[in-house]
Amino acid sequence: MPRVLETFTAIGLNSGTSRDGIDLALLETDGHSIVRPLARAEQPYTADQRELLAEACAVAITRKLPDHNDVTEAAERMVTALHVDFVKAFLRDSGLEPETIDVIGFHGHTIAHRPEFNWSWQIGSGRIMADEMRITVVDDFRGADVKAGGQGAPLTPVYHRALAARLPKPALILNLGGVANISWVGRDNSLIAFDCGMANALIDDWMLKHFGVAYDADGQKAREGRVVKLIFEDMIDNPWFDLPPPKSLEREHFASARVDWMDPLDGVATLTAFSAAGVAMAMKHLPELPTDIWAAGGGRHNATLLAMIEAGTGIPVRNVDELGWNGDALEAEAFAYMAVRAMKYDPISFPGTTGVPDEMAGGVIHRV
Repeated sequence: MPRVLETFTAIGLNSGTSRDGIDLALLETDGHSIVRPLARAEQPYTADQRELLAEACAVAITRKLPDHNDVTEAAERMVTALHVDFVKAFLRDSGLEPETIDVIGFHGHTIAHRPEFNWSWQIGSGRIMADEMRITVVDDFRGADVKAGGQGAPLTPVYHRALAARLPKPALILNLGGVANISWVGRDNSLIAFDCGMANALIDDWMLKHFGVAYDADGQKAREGRVVKLIFEDMIDNPWFDLPPPKSLEREHFASARVDWMDPLDGVATLTAFSAAGVAMAMKHLPELPTDIWAAGGGRHNATLLAMIEAGTGIPVRNVDELGWNGDALEAEAFAYMAVRAMKYDPISFPGTTGVPDEMAGGVIHRV
């Protein structure tokens, strides 16, 4: 008979839409109120690896269903091997034996997200990882949700709610990854969550193209440029922002074509303003505004972006690190947390987060 654990020692893995690399978090949790972050590590992607992921995304978005071809198969082999090697190296460097880890939450890498067609495609094989590591792995966190008519995203709000237990309510966690999404926790502990626009994806692409660097450090380039009002207003005049939640995006939903002709500094300033405006427009979909916006993810290091969000919302924007959280680790921690919930068959998505008819469990368990 399998042992029943109060708490699990879990590894969470996340490869975000920004394509910057793999985040790993080690967490002790019961999948409910007990949350003890233990360690965090990251492994950047090389330029060639980022290029293969971008190529796989470009191919996948043209598909009617998630069917593989040579490019997506190559990307999946790469993603699986990189994650497996990263976990092995982390355990070795930390002096941990595999048998001390109860479960791994392996999100993989999203190459296409089409909830309107009831599918979302994350590459990376949990079965291969489980066999190689001899550790139980949970993957495919989004599949059951989108098949049931949900958006399949965002999934992290259930973890954000656990972290925010002691914060004044309503509380709002803003994740600024490739895409921006918010988790709103009400006074009654209810959840509302949705993607609200771009965060870093378009900015990072622009910076790589025009400045040869992966991101706008501290928002310095955006501060040096000017927001071209006519183009900015044209970009935000998009019916998607008026759609009520639940709603979700993928990296390729918006494009930077409208700014392609611009001076590089004005381009990054305008794209940064566009990302901030998405957050500001999201506030109209909330039943009650929070007193603070707590920012996580890589975008929280972009002071220009945060200042624009604060100006647009009229709400102070603060760094989650002030709370003792690791703002770079939350998504990886969330997949460790959700892997434990999957092991207990507890829900990870809810009507207020992904739009599923009823709260539901998720994830496919690969046991050893």
